[in-house]
Amino acid sequence: MQLDYDILLTFTVLTACITSIAGENYQTGLTFNDILPEDPKLYDKMRPPKKEGQPTTVLFHVTVMGLDSIDETSMTYAADIFFAQTWKDHRLRLPENMTSEYRLLEVEWLKNMWRPDSFFKNAKSVTFQTMTIPNHYMWLYKDKTILYMVKLTLRLSCAMNFLIYPHDTQECKLQMESLSHTTDDMIFQWDPEVPLVVDENIELPQLALLRNYTADCTQVYSTGNFTCLEVVFELKRRLGYYLFHTYIPTCLIVIMSWVSFWIKPEAAPARVTLGVTSLLTLSTQHAKSQASLPPVSYLKAVDAFMSVCTIFVFMALMEYCLVNIVLGDSEPPTPPKPHPPPKLDRFIDLATTRNGKRGSRNLENNEVTVNTFQRQLAELPPGVLVGNLFKLFSL
Repeated sequence: MQLDYDILLTFTVLTACITSIAGENYQTGLTFNDILPEDPKLYDKMRPPKKEGQPTTVLFHVTVMGLDSIDETSMTYAADIFFAQTWKDHRLRLPENMTSEYRLLEVEWLKNMWRPDSFFKNAKSVTFQTMTIPNHYMWLYKDKTILYMVKLTLRLSCAMNFLIYPHDTQECKLQMESLSHTTDDMIFQWDPEVPLVVDENIELPQLALLRNYTADCTQVYSTGNFTCLEVVFELKRRLGYYLFHTYIPTCLIVIMSWVSFWIKPEAAPARVTLGVTSLLTLSTQHAKSQASLPPVSYLKAVDAFMSVCTIFVFMALMEYCLVNIVLGDSEPPTPPKPHPPPKLDRFIDLATTRNGKRGSRNLENNEVTVNTFQRQLAELPPGVLVGNLFKLFSL
């Protein structure tokens, strides 16, 4: 009797273990057919899950992790985002023994399921992240809600207006639109709880992120009304770079050209060189300020500033031309008269003094006479000096 009881107990324990293991294997071994209706023909992956004739609502959530590579020449920028789409498909069947709030599904099943045909309207390129594993996942909730999350790197176009550059504020957008479903079949809405999250540590070298917000960009085409949502980034240009590389150097060049006003009009090479050099330097500075901008047909604020500075430098050069013309019409100044040649009386006095023909003078007068003779001797032309010396020594 005891033996039969032990055998029965052992059989019961083994049965419980096998059932538990089988249940775990069934839960981990979920297949796509386990979530389809019992009759797979009732599921059409090309038809949105409309309920009672109402369009399917798809909720969007965007997490922006980075903004960079803002290029004014090509009018593009790059963004790293997490993009989440949530919709409810009442046609699906919940897996058996589903005890958790949600169940992780194979992302490959999306190929055989209906999914929103959203695309990035203003994207030039989209990169799907695959390091270290494909960065996407799909959840199935108990209320038959599907959540699909993916990490993407986008290169987007941004229409910019440079009318008041470099004091401009630009609005760059991230637009998501339906490709083939009109608003009769599907509509996009922002997640009512958390529609948008932007990293607070985003830093741009020349632009400051003032604010960001969500908006609706639904547009009517010839084929119908297609739902659209957008994220708007408001960016204001920082003036520090342009203050130290454009404004201050240009003002110094203009002030340097005004230095010619203090140079004498007779110094023509100095004044002309200073004016022409200032003009050439200003032209180079203007070309440098336009290097990072596309060629536009309207006048920008920086163009107006550089043009005014160029006019100031040009007028400084024209001022010298006017002064040169005015001075050229007046009579040239008369040169000073040459000093008369020194008389030879002092040399004769010195000679007669040596011969004793005239009265003697004191020592002080002799020293003055010698010094005067030395100074005047240095001022004489060589021919006069040689002739007088010859007469002096012939006495």
